[in-house]
Amino acid sequence: MVEVGKWQTLKVVRSKDFGIYLAKEQGDDDAVLLPRKYVPDDLKAGGSIDVFVYLDSEDRPIATVKKPLITLGEIKRLRCASVSKIGAFMDWGLEKDILLPFKEMQGKVREGREYLAYMYMDKSGRPCVSMKLYKHLDIASGYKKGDSVKGYIYEISDKLGAFVAVDDKYEGLIPKQELHKRVAVGDSMDMRITEVREDGKLNLSIAQLAYQQMEEDSEMVYEAILSFDGVLPFNDKASPELIERELGLSKAAFKRAVGRLLKAGRIEIHEHSIVTK
Repeated sequence: MVEVGKWQTLKVVRSKDFGIYLAKEQGDDDAVLLPRKYVPDDLKAGGSIDVFVYLDSEDRPIATVKKPLITLGEIKRLRCASVSKIGAFMDWGLEKDILLPFKEMQGKVREGREYLAYMYMDKSGRPCVSMKLYKHLDIASGYKKGDSVKGYIYEISDKLGAFVAVDDKYEGLIPKQELHKRVAVGDSMDMRITEVREDGKLNLSIAQLAYQQMEEDSEMVYEAILSFDGVLPFNDKASPELIERELGLSKAAFKRAVGRLLKAGRIEIHEHSIVTK
């Protein structure tokens, strides 16, 4: 039986001007068309060829020798070609784009942007993709605390934090307490492993090591003070909520950054403000 969404070796069972029909065996009634433009000159009746089978614009199985960007059961990055009333259509390298149904989206999908997606067959037997990756990612091996990795954010939970596909294939989480700046589904960034859990899943941070992060935070705070015309209307005794809202830093990180600027002689701390020198 010819299978949609997979590479398979099929035999030539008959030929037409517009292409050849392929099946597992001669006499099978589920033969699929390979358009003439993809037929090698030396392929004869009874010969075999490796093809990928998908559905055309009228949902009929059709074969191709073109390599799709994703196959059944894989996780790959795909570019959104368009958004319609039924979902988004993703470019997977074939003539007809593959559907990302609305119910399989995580957040808003924008045309032209790339998203990590998993390919599956829907209940009607059509290839589709999903951004819901949690059940399809692998458990990491070979990583250790402190390793730098690339991470793709595929889901955000108000309670838990940001779920991450590490190197596009392993399960990871940026805990809520580590999220001190806005992130969105579809963001890719450098991350640091803070813990390899017993179940193999990875806890992550988008913050650099303390000394590197302090330098970055102090420059950001200094720029923020300048944006307030040189007078920040609160100091390091402000509430954590105010600091988080205005600067996207934890209170501890803010105090470290302020301390660094103070030591460098770039600011003065007043009773209710911080000013540049």
